Amino acid sequence: MVDLAPSETEIRIEKLNKAFDDKPVLQGVDLTVLVGSFIAIVGGSGCGKTVLLNHILGLLKPDSGRIHVRMEGELVDLAGLNGEQLDDLHKHWGVVFQRNALFSGTVLDNIALWLKEVRHLEEEAVEIIAAKVLDSVGLPTERDFLDSPVESLSGGMAKRIAIARSLAMKPDCLFFDEPTTGLDPVNASQIQDLLLSTHIDQEAGGVPRTTIIVTHDKDLLVRLKPQIVMLHEGKVSFNGQFEDFMTSASPIIRPYFDLMPVLHQRDGGKV
Repeated sequence: MVDLAPSETEIRIEKLNKAFDDKPVLQGVDLTVLVGSFIAIVGGSGCGKTVLLNHILGLLKPDSGRIHVRMEGELVDLAGLNGEQLDDLHKHWGVVFQRNALFSGTVLDNIALWLKEVRHLEEEAVEIIAAKVLDSVGLPTERDFLDSPVESLSGGMAKRIAIARSLAMKPDCLFFDEPTTGLDPVNASQIQDLLLSTHIDQEAGGVPRTTIIVTHDKDLLVRLKPQIVMLHEGKVSFNGQFEDFMTSASPIIRPYFDLMPVLHQRDGGKV
């Protein structure tokens, strides 16, 4: 275990390397995420954004390097956690994948799963929480909607259900992979506002909630002005404030920033 610095580190990534079929995807990535950070990870298709996120989530193992995560007030090596410990960590994290990862069933079934499986709550308590998180993302709370099959929902509604499900466990950290991809401008704008409101929500265990967003969405960056971490050829090429990113004349940053709307429309979830 590593003692937390006074600034309270949420995640510390050190010299992370990953290759697929001998093709480097992450090359010596160093990144420190502080508690309460609001971060967007950006970069061209294939630069390693989603691969980095999947390493943080413990879904991939690095070829070399380390990831330390905050757990019960201390930084622990992610690679040293067994399955039970990783499950305990994930109880405090909420993840919204690009494809939402909703399973066949009703709206209530999707929100209730972890509340029943992990917290062992009874149906009445689950329904109270479901109504609260649905209301927080601007969705109906009536019984008819709770019993609606998720297959009948629009893309914007499905995204909101996925966000509501992630909020049900009152996570300390929220992770979003391309949360506005495939949505029309109205729904995308509403989801952008929702990302900010869930970040500043004060129910995350009494500490500021940490939010990490993988995105190509230029409008999201302009509206929400998160801290920017840019990957280029598997390396961190920028880590700083949005205003500095937006005005940078870097030959790496400027072309990417100008092309973001095209990439956002085109990108189908590449790493």
